[in-house]
Amino acid sequence: MNWELHLRKRVKKHLLRFPKKDQTYIINGLKELAINPYSGDIEKILGEENVWRRRIGAYRVFYEIISQEKVIRVFRIERRTSKTY
Repeated sequence: MNWELHLRKRVKKHLLRFPKKDQTYIINGLKELAINPYSGDIEKILGEENVWRRRIGAYRVFYEIISQEKVIRVFRIERRTSKTY
């Protein structure tokens, strides 16, 4: 059973600024995330209860998992830099 994926409005806006090829790659990664938020190259963010980071190529997707509702809330997508997790 798939999880419900919620993207914040500013995340959607930010995603449109990426090159088209990268947008497609990220969207495919988000679809995989909706199938199973615990698979792939993920890492729990220290100091946070339900916040995770998933690597999708050169990008990092930060999201919160709400298990009771089977909801994933994506609150940030960033291009990886030396300062990104």
